[in-house]
Amino acid sequence: MGAIIDSQPAITQSTQDGIPLSQAIVQRLRNTGVRFHANDNIASHLREGDVDRLQEEVAFHIENALRALVIDVDNDHNTRDTAKRVAKMFVREVFAGRYEPPPAITEFPNIGQLNELTLIGPLRVRSACSHHLCPIMGHAWIGILPNADSNLPGLSKYARLLNWIMARPQIQEEAVKQIADLLEEKIAPDGLALVIEADHFCMHWRGTKDDGARMVSSVMRGRFLEDPSLRREFLTLMATRSQ
Repeated sequence: MGAIIDSQPAITQSTQDGIPLSQAIVQRLRNTGVRFHANDNIASHLREGDVDRLQEEVAFHIENALRALVIDVDNDHNTRDTAKRVAKMFVREVFAGRYEPPPAITEFPNIGQLNELTLIGPLRVRSACSHHLCPIMGHAWIGILPNADSNLPGLSKYARLLNWIMARPQIQEEAVKQIADLLEEKIAPDGLALVIEADHFCMHWRGTKDDGARMVSSVMRGRFLEDPSLRREFLTLMATRSQ
Protein backbone atom coordinates (compact mmCIF):
# COMPACT_ATOMS: atom_id res chain seq x y z
CA MET A 1 0.00 0.00 0.00
CA GLY A 2 1.41 3.43 -0.99
CA ALA A 3 1.99 6.28 1.38
CA ILE A 4 -0.98 8.49 2.14
CA ILE A 5 -0.45 12.12 1.22
CA ASP A 6 -2.15 14.70 3.40
CA SER A 7 -4.59 16.47 1.08
CA GLN A 8 -5.45 19.29 3.47
CA PRO A 9 -3.62 22.48 2.43
CA ALA A 10 -1.69 24.19 5.19
CA ILE A 11 -2.51 27.62 3.74
CA THR A 12 -6.05 28.95 4.09
CA GLN A 13 -7.97 30.69 1.33
CA SER A 14 -8.76 34.37 1.78
CA THR A 15 -12.46 35.22 1.47
CA GLN A 16 -14.70 38.26 1.40
CA ASP A 17 -18.34 37.92 2.50
CA GLY A 18 -17.86 34.16 2.51
CA ILE A 19 -16.64 33.85 -1.09
CA PRO A 20 -13.04 33.75 -2.39
CA LEU A 21 -11.67 37.27 -2.64
CA SER A 22 -10.68 36.73 -6.29
CA GLN A 23 -14.32 36.05 -7.16
CA ALA A 24 -15.44 39.18 -5.32
CA ILE A 25 -12.93 41.24 -7.33
CA VAL A 26 -14.07 39.60 -10.58
CA GLN A 27 -17.67 40.53 -9.74
CA ARG A 28 -16.65 44.17 -9.19
CA LEU A 29 -14.90 44.24 -12.54
CA ARG A 30 -17.83 42.67 -14.38
CA ASN A 31 -20.31 45.02 -12.72
CA THR A 32 -18.39 47.99 -14.12
CA GLY A 33 -17.70 46.38 -17.51
CA VAL A 34 -13.92 46.40 -17.02
CA ARG A 35 -11.75 43.91 -18.87
CA PHE A 36 -9.29 41.91 -16.76
CA HIS A 37 -7.09 40.08 -19.23
CA ALA A 38 -3.64 38.95 -18.13
CA ASN A 39 -1.96 42.17 -19.33
CA ASP A 40 -4.60 44.57 -17.93
CA ASN A 41 -4.22 46.72 -14.82
CA ILE A 42 -6.98 46.43 -12.20
CA ALA A 43 -5.52 48.66 -9.46
CA SER A 44 -8.38 51.16 -9.48
CA HIS A 45 -10.85 48.39 -8.60
CA LEU A 46 -8.94 47.04 -5.60
CA ARG A 47 -9.71 48.07 -2.02
CA GLU A 48 -7.37 48.57 0.89
CA GLY A 49 -5.92 45.24 2.00
CA ASP A 50 -7.06 43.37 -1.13
CA VAL A 51 -3.55 42.77 -2.44
CA ASP A 52 -2.39 41.22 0.85
CA ARG A 53 -5.41 38.92 0.97
CA LEU A 54 -5.16 38.11 -2.73
CA GLN A 55 -1.56 37.01 -2.17
CA GLU A 56 -2.79 34.63 0.54
CA GLU A 57 -5.38 33.16 -1.83
CA VAL A 58 -2.80 32.71 -4.60
CA ALA A 59 -0.56 30.86 -2.14
CA PHE A 60 -3.48 28.58 -1.24
CA HIS A 61 -4.00 27.58 -4.87
CA ILE A 62 -0.30 27.20 -5.64
CA GLU A 63 0.08 24.85 -2.69
CA ASN A 64 -2.80 22.78 -4.08
CA ALA A 65 -1.08 22.72 -7.48
CA LEU A 66 2.14 21.46 -5.86
CA ARG A 67 0.18 18.74 -4.09
CA ALA A 68 -1.46 17.79 -7.40
CA LEU A 69 2.06 17.40 -8.81
CA VAL A 70 2.63 14.84 -6.03
CA ILE A 71 5.16 17.00 -4.20
CA ASP A 72 5.30 16.42 -0.45
CA VAL A 73 5.20 20.04 0.68
CA ASP A 74 4.65 18.95 4.29
CA ASN A 75 7.95 17.11 4.62
CA ASP A 76 10.13 18.40 1.78
CA HIS A 77 12.12 21.25 3.33
CA ASN A 78 12.80 22.73 -0.12
CA THR A 79 9.13 23.18 -1.05
CA ARG A 80 7.46 23.65 2.34
CA ASP A 81 7.15 27.43 1.81
CA THR A 82 7.33 27.47 -1.99
CA ALA A 83 3.65 28.37 -2.38
CA LYS A 84 4.08 31.48 -0.24
CA ARG A 85 7.25 32.49 -2.07
CA VAL A 86 5.68 32.03 -5.51
CA ALA A 87 2.53 33.92 -4.51
CA LYS A 88 4.63 36.84 -3.29
CA MET A 89 6.69 36.75 -6.49
CA PHE A 90 3.60 36.83 -8.72
CA VAL A 91 1.59 39.46 -6.83
CA ARG A 92 4.37 41.76 -5.57
CA GLU A 93 7.05 41.42 -8.23
CA VAL A 94 6.69 39.87 -11.68
CA PHE A 95 2.96 40.66 -12.08
CA ALA A 96 2.84 43.77 -9.88
CA GLY A 97 1.90 45.87 -12.92
CA ARG A 98 -1.59 44.38 -12.70
CA TYR A 99 -2.20 45.47 -9.11
CA GLU A 100 -0.25 48.73 -8.70
CA PRO A 101 -1.32 52.16 -10.01
CA PRO A 102 0.85 53.76 -12.69
CA PRO A 103 4.03 55.48 -11.50
CA ALA A 104 3.88 59.24 -11.07
CA ILE A 105 5.43 61.23 -13.90
CA THR A 106 7.79 64.08 -13.03
CA GLU A 107 7.75 66.72 -15.77
CA PHE A 108 10.14 69.58 -16.52
CA PRO A 109 9.26 72.65 -18.58
CA ASN A 110 10.56 72.57 -22.14
CA ILE A 111 12.12 76.04 -21.84
CA GLY A 112 14.25 75.62 -24.94
CA GLN A 113 11.29 74.28 -26.96
CA LEU A 114 13.34 71.21 -27.80
CA ASN A 115 12.01 69.12 -30.65
CA GLU A 116 15.02 67.03 -31.64
CA LEU A 117 15.33 63.25 -31.49
CA THR A 118 16.01 61.70 -28.08
CA LEU A 119 16.98 58.04 -27.78
CA ILE A 120 16.53 56.19 -24.48
CA GLY A 121 17.97 52.71 -24.19
CA PRO A 122 18.74 49.98 -24.04
CA LEU A 123 16.28 49.58 -21.17
CA ARG A 124 16.03 46.16 -19.54
CA VAL A 125 12.81 44.28 -20.28
CA ARG A 126 11.51 41.61 -17.90
CA SER A 127 8.14 39.93 -18.26
CA ALA A 128 6.47 36.53 -18.58
CA CYS A 129 4.72 34.93 -21.54
CA SER A 130 0.99 34.80 -20.86
CA HIS A 131 0.78 31.43 -22.66
CA HIS A 132 3.17 29.48 -20.41
CA LEU A 133 4.25 32.01 -17.72
CA CYS A 134 7.86 31.54 -18.84
CA PRO A 135 10.25 34.51 -18.64
CA ILE A 136 10.67 37.12 -21.37
CA MET A 137 14.02 38.89 -21.06
CA GLY A 138 15.40 41.52 -23.36
CA HIS A 139 15.89 45.22 -24.07
CA ALA A 140 13.85 48.16 -25.33
CA TRP A 141 14.83 51.34 -27.15
CA ILE A 142 12.57 54.40 -27.12
CA GLY A 143 12.84 57.25 -29.59
CA ILE A 144 11.03 60.50 -28.74
CA LEU A 145 10.59 63.57 -30.89
CA PRO A 146 9.19 65.98 -28.28
CA ASN A 147 6.58 68.58 -29.03
CA ALA A 148 8.19 72.01 -28.67
CA ASP A 149 5.31 73.22 -26.47
CA SER A 150 5.03 70.19 -24.18
CA ASN A 151 6.79 69.40 -20.91
CA LEU A 152 9.61 66.84 -20.77
CA PRO A 153 9.39 63.83 -18.43
CA GLY A 154 12.26 62.84 -16.17
CA LEU A 155 14.55 60.30 -17.82
CA SER A 156 13.91 57.55 -15.26
CA LYS A 157 10.17 57.72 -15.91
CA TYR A 158 10.55 55.99 -19.26
CA ALA A 159 11.97 52.94 -17.49
CA ARG A 160 9.29 53.09 -14.77
CA LEU A 161 6.44 53.20 -17.29
CA LEU A 162 8.04 50.41 -19.33
CA ASN A 163 8.43 48.22 -16.23
CA TRP A 164 4.85 48.90 -15.14
CA ILE A 165 3.51 47.56 -18.44
CA MET A 166 5.92 44.63 -18.62
CA ALA A 167 5.26 43.48 -15.03
CA ARG A 168 2.25 41.48 -16.21
CA PRO A 169 1.79 38.29 -18.23
CA GLN A 170 2.35 39.52 -21.77
CA ILE A 171 2.81 38.61 -25.37
CA GLN A 172 5.41 40.87 -26.93
CA GLU A 173 3.24 41.97 -29.85
CA GLU A 174 0.65 43.42 -27.46
CA ALA A 175 3.17 44.76 -24.95
CA VAL A 176 4.93 46.98 -27.50
CA LYS A 177 1.59 48.56 -28.44
CA GLN A 178 0.56 49.06 -24.80
CA ILE A 179 3.85 50.81 -24.03
CA ALA A 180 3.54 53.05 -27.11
CA ASP A 181 -0.06 53.96 -26.23
CA LEU A 182 0.95 54.84 -22.67
CA LEU A 183 3.90 56.99 -23.76
CA GLU A 184 1.75 58.85 -26.28
CA GLU A 185 -0.86 59.49 -23.60
CA LYS A 186 1.66 60.73 -21.03
CA ILE A 187 4.06 62.68 -23.28
CA ALA A 188 2.08 63.61 -26.44
CA PRO A 189 5.24 63.76 -28.60
CA ASP A 190 5.39 64.69 -32.27
CA GLY A 191 6.96 61.28 -32.92
CA LEU A 192 7.41 58.03 -31.08
CA ALA A 193 9.52 54.98 -31.92
CA LEU A 194 9.77 51.83 -29.83
CA VAL A 195 11.71 48.62 -30.43
CA ILE A 196 11.79 45.59 -28.14
CA GLU A 197 14.16 42.66 -28.67
CA ALA A 198 13.72 39.76 -26.26
CA ASP A 199 14.45 36.13 -25.50
CA HIS A 200 11.36 34.01 -24.85
CA PHE A 201 11.91 31.10 -22.50
CA CYS A 202 8.72 29.42 -23.72
CA MET A 203 10.93 28.63 -26.75
CA HIS A 204 14.26 28.25 -24.93
CA TRP A 205 13.14 26.07 -22.02
CA ARG A 206 10.32 24.03 -23.59
CA GLY A 207 8.75 23.34 -26.98
CA THR A 208 11.39 23.64 -29.71
CA LYS A 209 14.08 24.45 -27.09
CA ASP A 210 15.70 26.83 -29.56
CA ASP A 211 17.80 29.00 -27.28
CA GLY A 212 19.21 31.12 -30.10
CA ALA A 213 15.93 32.67 -31.27
CA ARG A 214 14.92 36.22 -30.37
CA MET A 215 11.85 38.25 -31.17
CA VAL A 216 11.96 41.86 -32.34
CA SER A 217 8.86 44.09 -32.31
CA SER A 218 8.62 47.74 -33.29
CA VAL A 219 6.12 50.59 -33.31
CA MET A 220 6.58 53.83 -35.26
CA ARG A 221 4.16 56.70 -34.79
CA GLY A 222 3.83 60.34 -35.85
CA ARG A 223 6.93 61.77 -37.50
CA PHE A 224 8.79 58.45 -37.29
CA LEU A 225 6.12 56.91 -39.48
CA GLU A 226 6.02 59.81 -41.91
CA ASP A 227 9.74 60.66 -42.22
CA PRO A 228 12.05 57.86 -43.47
CA SER A 229 15.20 59.86 -42.66
CA LEU A 230 14.12 60.30 -39.03
CA ARG A 231 13.33 56.61 -38.79
CA ARG A 232 16.76 55.74 -40.20
CA GLU A 233 18.44 58.08 -37.70
CA PHE A 234 16.67 56.35 -34.81
CA LEU A 235 17.53 52.86 -36.06
CA THR A 236 21.18 53.85 -36.68
CA LEU A 237 21.54 55.29 -33.19
CA MET A 238 19.84 52.23 -31.75
CA ALA A 239 22.26 49.94 -33.56
CA THR A 240 25.28 51.78 -32.11
CA ARG A 241 23.82 51.43 -28.59
CA SER A 242 23.24 47.70 -29.15
CA GLN A 243 26.92 46.90 -29.73
